[in-house]
Amino acid sequence: MGVAIVTGASRGLGRALATGLAHAGWHLVIDARHGDALAAARDQLARLTTVLALPGDVTDPAHRDALIDGAGRLGGLDLLVNNAGILGPSPQPALADYPISALREVYEINMVAPLALTQLALPRLRDNGGAVINVTSDAAVEAYPGWGGYGSAKAALEQASRVLAAEEPDVRVWWVDPGDLRTQMHQEAFPGEDISDRPLPDSAVPAFLRLLASRPDSGRVRAAEVAGLGAPTP
Repeated sequence: MGVAIVTGASRGLGRALATGLAHAGWHLVIDARHGDALAAARDQLARLTTVLALPGDVTDPAHRDALIDGAGRLGGLDLLVNNAGILGPSPQPALADYPISALREVYEINMVAPLALTQLALPRLRDNGGAVINVTSDAAVEAYPGWGGYGSAKAALEQASRVLAAEEPDVRVWWVDPGDLRTQMHQEAFPGEDISDRPLPDSAVPAFLRLLASRPDSGRVRAAEVAGLGAPTP
C-alpha cells in the first residue's frame, strides 16, 4: 500500500474510509474544516498507521497545496479520495427558490474543489499508476425533488470524472455512490426525521477496499454492486 489523501475525514464516510485504509496499511493525509474533530480522528488513526492531519478548507488553494506537499512528505501519492462536501441549505429548497449564493458554494465545494485538488495530484498519480475516487450520490443521476443543488453539483462532478477518465489512461478514476448512510449530512437532508434505518458509514468501507484491490477500469461504481462482486458501469 502507499499514500492516500482523504478529504473530509473527521466524521462520517470520510473517517470510516480513512480507518479502513489505515487497517489495510495505507499511510494517510487527512483534512477537515473543524480542527478538534480532525485531531480526534488523527489520534485514532495514529494507532494504526502514519497519518498527517491538516485542518483547512478544500476551497482554499493554499490548503490544497499543503495536502499535496503532505503526501510528498510521506513518500508520494497513490490515491486521492475526494470525499469532502456539503449538502447546502437544510431543509433543501426547490430550485425555483434556491439561493444562488448558496448554490455557488455547493458547486465550489462539491465540484470545483475536488477537480482543483485532482489537478495538483495528477502528476504524482500518473507516475505511480495511482487512482482518484470521487464520492458521488444517486442524486447525481436521479431527479429527487429538493435535491437540485446538491444533485446537480454531483452530476457535474460525475461528468468531470468521465472526461478525466478518458483523458488520463494511466490513472484509475472511479466515481463511487456509497448509498444512503447514517451520516450528519444525510440527517441534514431529512431534518427532524429518524434515519436510524440507514446503515452506518463503516458498512460501505469493504466495497471501497475491494475496488482498490481489484482495480477495475475507470467508471461509475455503486458500492452495493462492488460488495456483491459486481463490476463498475461505464
